[in-house]
Amino acid sequence: MDVVLRNATLPDGRGGIDLAIAAGRIAAVGPALPLRGAREIDAGGDLVSPPFVDAHFHMDATLSYGLPRVNASGTLLEGIALWGELKPQLSQQALVERALQYCDWAVARGLLAIRSHVDICDDRLLAVEALLDVKRQVAPYLDLQLVAFPQDGLLRSPTAFNNLKRAIALGVDVVGGIPHFERTMADGAESVRLLCEFAAGKDLRVDMHCDESDDPLSRHIETLAYESNRLGLHGRVAGSHLTSMHSMDNYYVSKLLPLIREAGVAAIANPLINITLQGRHDSYPKRRGMTRVPELMAAGVTVAFGHDCVMDPWYSLGSGDMLEVAHMGLHVAQMTGQDAMRACYAAVTEHPARILGLQGYGLEVGCHADLVLLDAASPVEAIRLRAARRLVMRRGAVVSEAPRAAARLALPGRPERVDFRLGR
Repeated sequence: MDVVLRNATLPDGRGGIDLAIAAGRIAAVGPALPLRGAREIDAGGDLVSPPFVDAHFHMDATLSYGLPRVNASGTLLEGIALWGELKPQLSQQALVERALQYCDWAVARGLLAIRSHVDICDDRLLAVEALLDVKRQVAPYLDLQLVAFPQDGLLRSPTAFNNLKRAIALGVDVVGGIPHFERTMADGAESVRLLCEFAAGKDLRVDMHCDESDDPLSRHIETLAYESNRLGLHGRVAGSHLTSMHSMDNYYVSKLLPLIREAGVAAIANPLINITLQGRHDSYPKRRGMTRVPELMAAGVTVAFGHDCVMDPWYSLGSGDMLEVAHMGLHVAQMTGQDAMRACYAAVTEHPARILGLQGYGLEVGCHADLVLLDAASPVEAIRLRAARRLVMRRGAVVSEAPRAAARLALPGRPERVDFRLGR
């Protein structure tokens, strides 16, 4: 064996587990494995998890905060306007450098797969070419999946559909959209139809910014579910944000949730950004804005959390830490029961991995040896503490590591032992 990881706790609660790794894959899992590795790692009872996955991000804009100016209002619409101002000033080299820096942050935090939307409304496709270059460079240590995203609206921007097709031909993976940003509800519905038909014809996945609005009448998710069902796209479509669902009446949602489930459409909430950008026209009471996460989960819909933004025109904060995302999602959705908190951990690991269609993801025999060793005893404790990453492994190779003593310096408040620690 290349590596044997000893005495791990797994996310399902099993403790005292060894994982043997050979040729980049998990070769054996069980207590006290009678195997020796070229390297032996003692987990010391800490949590070993499959890597974090971010199902919704904007890597073309990341780390650009303050360019060409600061978002003074902090609103979504000013952020979109700022991005429009910044696009003509972008250079491919700067895009690549910022994206690579962010990927370094991500890997150090155990984030080894990212789905990033890339704006295709610039006729130069500068950001597309830059992120395809980044995708090639980071492939040995991070899965980067790109979405062709018509930020200015598929029908609202005259060259957007042609640019989207060009981006897909260049190697972008997923068809994106933003129906609520079209000029009319009818145009929004038409954009969903056109994009889903294009994706079906190319056998591609779909991920649309959908109903990122406080308007309860923004109901493009219904059209997205209908088109997914009509075209047989089950399991290949995601609706991102879905914040208007927070403002919809309960009767309509009781009809909508089964439609989403039947169509096999996944939902991606972005807790940090949804809670920041939505409800801006409210006085008090003020809406939280994030979509109905627990209700979607209860209806059998696959739900993931995304980071969405880090230090860009829309959001001045963030660090690439998916535990921070899960922590915010847990609070906003009031998911404080034990099973609910574990579901929030799954929303930044196994659920987004399913949405991205990642092959060989997990901790079972035969899966890729991609994993994270956290200085925590359980998923719940990992979220509570935003636990330090003791070790990050990609295909059986250690790509980031911190000594346990050094990792613990970042964890004030972590009880040393056992009786009152969740998950022990």
